[in-house]
Amino acid sequence: MKPDVSHGSCSTPSERFILPMNAPSGTLRPMRAAIFDMDGVLIDSEPLWKQAEQEVFAELGLRLTDEDCEQTLGLRTDMVVAHWHERYPWASPSRQFVADTIDARVVQLVARHGRAMPGALQALDSVHRAGLVIAMATSSPVSLIETVVDRIEIARFITVACSAMDEDHGKPDPAVYLTTAARLEVPPEHCVAFEDTVVGVQSAKAAGMRVIAVPAEGHIHDPGFDIADRKLLSLEEFDIGLLEEW
Repeated sequence: MKPDVSHGSCSTPSERFILPMNAPSGTLRPMRAAIFDMDGVLIDSEPLWKQAEQEVFAELGLRLTDEDCEQTLGLRTDMVVAHWHERYPWASPSRQFVADTIDARVVQLVARHGRAMPGALQALDSVHRAGLVIAMATSSPVSLIETVVDRIEIARFITVACSAMDEDHGKPDPAVYLTTAARLEVPPEHCVAFEDTVVGVQSAKAAGMRVIAVPAEGHIHDPGFDIADRKLLSLEEFDIGLLEEW
């Protein structure tokens, strides 16, 4: 089924990305919902974000390394732009224009080169079969959500997808996770979140959710992930039995 994707706040069904409630009934309790971050969890897009940021900021005279880009992993694009504008201010173009340009470039790159993260499709299927309703809570804009859903063909799994772009505050603020849980009509304490960044883990934990961290390669020992309930090297390690423990 083709998902209905709309722009705007996640506060009402007509203004958000929604699919029919299509998850089969299952027995897992108390976990009733699985909420996945998108970039770096479901889609291998973090290298594409780095490429887009490096290209766009280079036009402003700012040469970012991969390590520079990792400083802002998980943040909304406007927050990334604000981060670098504060340190290396430029007169024009506007920060909003720069953010929009980065977003548009990432959409292009994902549409051409995006691929599912290892184990992502299997994890979605496993959770779906277990009877949990599935959602996405991402810092990325709706345009990229649409592109990712089409590119890796996951519409059949996703009931709701919320963008932190529609919130007053992005991750690590819990707003996008709280909104997602509200739209699912599942209390946060009955949700498990899957995150690959420290700010994402902080966001989901602040919302009162269980969190499975799937850090990027080389970051598994970052102490920022220690607040997660579980840490996995990749979603290939995910087993539905992890949720039964809760």
